[in-house]
Amino acid sequence: MKAKTAYICSECGYRAAKWLGRCPSCNSWNTMEEQLLADEKKSPAMPLSAASLTASSPAILLDKLEMPVYMRDPTGYGELDRVLGGGLVNGSVILLSGEPGIGKSTLLMQMCGKLSSEGHKILYVSGEESPGQLKMRAKRLGVEGESLYIQTETSIDYILQQIGEISPDVVIADSVQTIYCEGASSSPGSISQVKEASMRFINLAKTRGTSVILVGHVNKEGAIAGPKVLEHMVDAVLHFEGERENSYRVIRAVKNRFGSTNEIGVFEMTSKGLEEVANPSEALLAGRPKNVSGNCPVCVMEGTRPIIAEIQALVTGTVFPSPKRAVNGYDYNRLYLLLAVLEKRLGLRFSACDVYLNVIGGLRLDEPGADLPAALALISCIKDIPLPDDLIASGEIGLSGECRAIANAEQRVREAERLGFSRILLPARNVGGGKLDPKDFSIRIEPIKSIYEALSLIKK
Repeated sequence: MKAKTAYICSECGYRAAKWLGRCPSCNSWNTMEEQLLADEKKSPAMPLSAASLTASSPAILLDKLEMPVYMRDPTGYGELDRVLGGGLVNGSVILLSGEPGIGKSTLLMQMCGKLSSEGHKILYVSGEESPGQLKMRAKRLGVEGESLYIQTETSIDYILQQIGEISPDVVIADSVQTIYCEGASSSPGSISQVKEASMRFINLAKTRGTSVILVGHVNKEGAIAGPKVLEHMVDAVLHFEGERENSYRVIRAVKNRFGSTNEIGVFEMTSKGLEEVANPSEALLAGRPKNVSGNCPVCVMEGTRPIIAEIQALVTGTVFPSPKRAVNGYDYNRLYLLLAVLEKRLGLRFSACDVYLNVIGGLRLDEPGADLPAALALISCIKDIPLPDDLIASGEIGLSGECRAIANAEQRVREAERLGFSRILLPARNVGGGKLDPKDFSIRIEPIKSIYEALSLIKK
């Protein structure tokens, strides 16, 4: 009897009887993969009666529900605990993703050393490396733990059997795309295999109270490989970001059932592994050039933490029929909006120039408060007028050129004051009127209402 096959999209799980170049469901190209279908034995239909229906989880009044108390175990790294919301929650499932070589395995191995030194029993399951490779990494990182177990296995059944014998507090699976279930006929890494393996790990975490960390691969677009339902099933999704040429790494949560998704953790890759960066502002401002046009510091909020970064702009005459725009760490469409506002309201001819915008340190600025410093950096470069070295700015720019209020203004001012800046440009709506009082700070707060006032303050 010929085995039944189907073409399944590796991005969304859409199933088709024949190969398609483009998935009709998610519109992804070249994602249809041929997979074997397991035999589905239909069970005879059984009539349902009122007597045969019993509620395994009866409905309970909201007022009678008790508030759960989640036990957290610190990971030993304050930056990681900040992103998780205070530490590992017992019985939680965390999905950690990132580019190849970014440092996911290094971070997890160091975390295992910290947890095992505190008496926690850890099981590190690797489906990609040999025991010798793991031992070499542990020796390089200085990880020694009597309660750290290593298993190189890809079968979920053998992994669960080992978990039953060891009873670990934390299980790490590196990576979930390499683990397969013998009951599914498709190859490891397919939609059905990833979904089945994840469900087995989630069931383990919820029934035994074991914390599970799953490492996930990313595709060429940077998204987590596998079915999107994987991100919905887990309790937290963490992204490990950074550039190989840059030593700094940023970890952020895009989903967290037990904490905020606005916090970030900053690490630095060294020869001895990843080290925490307790003061990211000083690290990001290190090596900042003096008396050079096109540079402006900015204070942004990453959750509850204010971080000062540096925005650099380069504006030069173009030799192309269509001017070039290149952005690194800033929203591409937001740059086009700012250029249109500056050209319309201030009469600056950016349409005849190539524009490059860069955020130092590999940080991504997504909040509107970075509009004003980005605009100042662009104006400074096109006019070739350096901004004062002691000046920092933060504010949102509207289409009419107005400067709108931002949130957490006091925390931004405190951080700028701590790092030695003497002037800060803020929206006028954030200053006075029961909000910020300039007399309470040693730094000089200069309120501005529009980009016109900011331009006039540059030359002072």
